[in-house]
Amino acid sequence: MLTTETTKLLDKLYNLRGEDSVILSKMEKEKKIAMDTKERTTNEKQVLQDKISQLTEEERILGDEGEKLVSALSHIRTDEFKHVIDKLNIDFNPDRISEEVNSTLPKTIEKVQQEVKSAKDELIKVESEMNSSIATIEELSIRKDEALENQTRLNEYFELALNGNINITRDSITSLLEKFDFSEAERREAAKIIMFPEDALYEYENKIKNTREPGKSISEVFAEAKNNIEINEEENAISPKEVLVRLLDEVGFDHLNFTSNDIDKILANYNEATLRRNVQFALDNSLKLDLFYENAELLYDKEFTNKVNRLMEIGKEPFDIYLNPNVIKKYNMKDLDNTIDRLINSGFDPKQVPLLAY
Repeated sequence: MLTTETTKLLDKLYNLRGEDSVILSKMEKEKKIAMDTKERTTNEKQVLQDKISQLTEEERILGDEGEKLVSALSHIRTDEFKHVIDKLNIDFNPDRISEEVNSTLPKTIEKVQQEVKSAKDELIKVESEMNSSIATIEELSIRKDEALENQTRLNEYFELALNGNINITRDSITSLLEKFDFSEAERREAAKIIMFPEDALYEYENKIKNTREPGKSISEVFAEAKNNIEINEEENAISPKEVLVRLLDEVGFDHLNFTSNDIDKILANYNEATLRRNVQFALDNSLKLDLFYENAELLYDKEFTNKVNRLMEIGKEPFDIYLNPNVIKKYNMKDLDNTIDRLINSGFDPKQVPLLAY
């Protein structure tokens, strides 16, 4: 007799026979996650390598130019330019500037060295994650081949049973079902159903055929039912966090790269228009979206576009800004303008002053 329990067991068995098998579907999801991780970490590795190279070069330039600047200042005698300095009312004191360089330059170089170390540590983690994803992809390929082979054998057993030609031993059936993670009780019951199809299998097969639309396979029937369940669950509950997660994925992020704390911060300051504007602006100006992963607050910074524009106006390159996001976080628009004006009034070219020194 086709009882409820028997029907559930046959539903499970028939699912494993089709393309939408829960085992194959799970492997595909795992493979997608691994492939996405491999792609993300490959990109992150390149970004970190570029960052390390850029910072190492910046450390060298700071050291060389700092040494030249101190040397040049030590040979300047202000009395030779006293008249023009007084007449133009220029605040020019080589000794004071030299002291300031000697005081701040070592700290600035040390900060760059710390960033290099941090980037190298992060690179080790990223490479480890990348290698792990590659290993997972290779493992899943092997597991999928085994799963397809087991599925083929299962379908052969069912075809023999449905044609009344079953000549497989109980042990062969239970051994195969063990590979599908059936419990011992399920394996015994399933073996009985396959070996004696007249008790339930024929009735179940007729039921499936009678309820299936013309042209639809058994796999499509099960897949359709599964999709309907997922759609209903999705429509019934969409939280603010889910709305944000969908938005992040829509504009080009992998939301899993944001920490829970980042998500909470963005939710607390949520503004869809600002987030979309800042992301699009970054893309339009060759600023990599990775910038936002460690600086989530920039997604809701209403002055983000103005501050980046101001830095580019004075000659800063997008990659330089990408490597030094603290400048954008540190200043509001007014303070950033004041800082740039002070540099200009002190005789410095803001373009030549490293952002780390701002």
